[in-house]
Amino acid sequence: MRSSKSRSRNKNRNNRPSGGNIINRVFDSSGPDGKVRGTPQQIIEKYNQLHRDAVLSGDRVDAENFAQHAEHYTRLLAEAQREVEAKREEQEEQNRQRQAERDRERQDRLKAQEAAANDPSQSDQPDVVDAAGEPESGLVDTPEEKPRRPRRPRKPRTNPDEGNTPEAAE
Repeated sequence: MRSSKSRSRNKNRNNRPSGGNIINRVFDSSGPDGKVRGTPQQIIEKYNQLHRDAVLSGDRVDAENFAQHAEHYTRLLAEAQREVEAKREEQEEQNRQRQAERDRERQDRLKAQEAAANDPSQSDQPDVVDAAGEPESGLVDTPEEKPRRPRRPRKPRTNPDEGNTPEAAE
């Protein structure tokens, strides 16, 4: 029977992300001179430096080996950059299409608003009042023409200190 430790180790191994962003991903490269660790760009720089050192020391075999390692990571990086560029261009094309659709919708709305503003049948019409029984004069009643109710005269003010008689003011 398996222990729970080995099961958890297997689970972790199976859940590793595959692929992903290769440009920023950290690789372990096992070269002839030991492990080289870093992003593809860092590994390329390291192998190119090792290649130059091997050429200066006169070791053509190691120099060729380092050059091939650098070339491998150069191809890996170039392919990843092409994929990123293709995704970016696809995204930009989608954005352009969405913007063009929004512009068309905006133009349609503006045309509809202009048509509504220019069409008198769509504009607000005044209310029609049926004046049954009144002779039609062709004039419109305005608030100024309405008869006013007569105002009542004011009651004189009374001062509570002087009493209720208005004649006390003499």
